[in-house]
Amino acid sequence: MNAVRQTTLGDCVTLSGVGVHSGKQARLSIAPAEADTGIVFHRTDSSQSVRACRGAVRGSDLATVLRDSSGPAVSTVEHLLACFAGLGVDNAHVELDGPEVPILDGSAGEFVAAVDDAGIVETNRPRRYLRVLKPVRIETETGYGELTPYDFGFRLEVEIDFAHAAIGRQRFAATMSPNVFRKELASARTFGFVSDVERLWQAGYALGASLDNTICLGEDGIVNTTGLRYADEFVRHKALDAVGDLAIGGLPMMARYRSYRGGHKLNFAVVDALLSDRTAYEVVEARIPARRSVSANAGVVAVAVPAYAPEL
Repeated sequence: MNAVRQTTLGDCVTLSGVGVHSGKQARLSIAPAEADTGIVFHRTDSSQSVRACRGAVRGSDLATVLRDSSGPAVSTVEHLLACFAGLGVDNAHVELDGPEVPILDGSAGEFVAAVDDAGIVETNRPRRYLRVLKPVRIETETGYGELTPYDFGFRLEVEIDFAHAAIGRQRFAATMSPNVFRKELASARTFGFVSDVERLWQAGYALGASLDNTICLGEDGIVNTTGLRYADEFVRHKALDAVGDLAIGGLPMMARYRSYRGGHKLNFAVVDALLSDRTAYEVVEARIPARRSVSANAGVVAVAVPAYAPEL
């Protein structure tokens, strides 16, 4: 069902590439971290650090942006956070020499490959979970996002609806596990519309977008000659984004997340609403069984501890 011990990486890995919005090259290194560290971003060009948590979010329109009260921002963290959450990595140091995490191929696939190369190792500390106790829902003019209780891990149900012949209405649903994330979501790429490009450029976005890292949609269909990786790649990428955005809660969730016509801003609004209501969640800690009783099929027994905001 859920992992018992916190995890981190077994080794260091490095990737580099362009930022999809800034258009700037960046080098990113991921290193192991002690238990209870969480995911911490370090800007090596400024000696500033910021932990991936609700209190650090400074923007969520077209990407998730993190920043503490005084340091520079770290942008477009959602694909990397989705990789960590999807594979079950609790603790890591991420060093970045620029303002934006590289977009790579537009998915989380290369991050997953890098983490797999480094290996995932257990610590001796029990894993904590954010357990949703009652429904929390945010509605917009066109859609909604909702967290509800679910004691069997993290369930994701995402639906999109675009007035474009190549997309239309698509739905993805699955209970997350490392294998499900690797096979069903990790390789799904971000997408955009030719009709929006000029407006985004003028606003300072999508300066690094290209056919190498974005599925581009024109009036007549998909511009990329390589086609799609999944028949419903669009909704799968939205689901991938949701995994990364919800990781801002600071702990893996025991919950069902449903969204319709959602995005980064809506995903974060739901997390923010959850953590703003102390009666809507509790933190539970996995009980580490005695070694003699552990088996390959052993389940996890969660023990409730006093609720507190994960970022504390």
